[in-house]
Amino acid sequence: MSGTNISSPLTLPCGAVLKNRFAKGAMTEGLADARNQATDRHARLYGRWADGGSGMLLTGNVQVDGRYLERPGNVVIEGPQSNEQLSALAAFAKAGTRNNTHLWMQLSHAGRQTPAAVTSEPVAPSAIEVKMPGGQFGKPRALTVEEIKDIIERFAFAAGVAKDTGFTGVQVHAAHGYLISEFLNPLVNQRTDEWGGSLENRARLLMETVKAVRARVGAEFPISVKLNSSDFQKGGFSHADSITVASWLDKAGLDLLEVSGGNYEQPVMMDTEGFEPVYEEKVRSSTRKREAYFLEYAADMAKAVKNTPLMVTGGFRTVEGMNEALASEDADVIGIARPLCVEADLPQQMIDGKITEAKKWEKTFRLGPTRILGPNSPIDLFRGLNAWGAQGWYCLQLIRMGDGQDPDTGMSTFKALRRYMGNEQKAAKAMNAARAA
Repeated sequence: MSGTNISSPLTLPCGAVLKNRFAKGAMTEGLADARNQATDRHARLYGRWADGGSGMLLTGNVQVDGRYLERPGNVVIEGPQSNEQLSALAAFAKAGTRNNTHLWMQLSHAGRQTPAAVTSEPVAPSAIEVKMPGGQFGKPRALTVEEIKDIIERFAFAAGVAKDTGFTGVQVHAAHGYLISEFLNPLVNQRTDEWGGSLENRARLLMETVKAVRARVGAEFPISVKLNSSDFQKGGFSHADSITVASWLDKAGLDLLEVSGGNYEQPVMMDTEGFEPVYEEKVRSSTRKREAYFLEYAADMAKAVKNTPLMVTGGFRTVEGMNEALASEDADVIGIARPLCVEADLPQQMIDGKITEAKKWEKTFRLGPTRILGPNSPIDLFRGLNAWGAQGWYCLQLIRMGDGQDPDTGMSTFKALRRYMGNEQKAAKAMNAARAA
């Protein structure tokens, strides 16, 4: 047991120093304009988070291909950047790095999890569609080898833009069912060429992307990867697979590895009632009862990773639980996401000893008073609506902060779902109109 706690600084392998062990986890913001450019709302929001005491902030997923977004309001970095975009990114970075805070840009490609409102034909390793009700996602087509190589270069290019505009690190998103995660998942990646089949082949896109990003940003610039500890799907990317890939990343010279899990079909990363993971191997019963639900998986990873610090996001709510995880060396960085949508200064309050536990807002969410309308409804549709209602509630809170307002904690789950879906439809129309112009 070490004496490390939430206030302890951390020196990364590249030499960069995080002032404490708090990191704001990545959350989609939806604050980009109709041309998918950064705005002053990003600067306002991240400035508020930087003032809140976190040692490092991760942005929501910045897309490397504007055709395949996670949602209409994503920031996109591809091709020549306008002076307007570069200025907006620089303002974003300046605000997010004040108070001696690191700001890392999360780079992503949504793959087959691109909504139908963005494109009717997303892309994936193989032509296997997302199994979710409601027709939210179109059937993808399989990427060509040339397109795969182009995607690697897109990640490297975006990382270079991030560095040039003042961001202090980048994270390659290889989790949650987005494109790189899809390549790792044998249920989605059924290719028979060098990009599919064996784990080494399925991990090739990730490893080549990390290599290209490092070549672009240099040895002293932090690079992180967000990796699923498991897809929590039978026959998917397993925990054993994850440990092997983590060991490869460790040897590749990574600066931080974030441990997560799940995808849209199995959204365990949302910490939402009604979506219990389907374990592909026997797991100790304590795993599901731990405060941080990916921590035990990270402990297994720590045995295989010798040089790379581990970040665990998901479920942490108490200072006691955070300090215990750090002291046990199962985690080196504590990721906090949703609570910061309500209390932007939560890390500083915890460091100063003003509070010892974050409020569990997610435990109060439900569409209606009956079991049928609750998060544990026997009806898949209602369980899904509860999950997306919770997602919408938090997203609307961070949008309010981006607009200079305080969070509205009295908002109901149903109202949040309705507003969130309305915002998405409005943003999609504006984006498509801008594309057509």
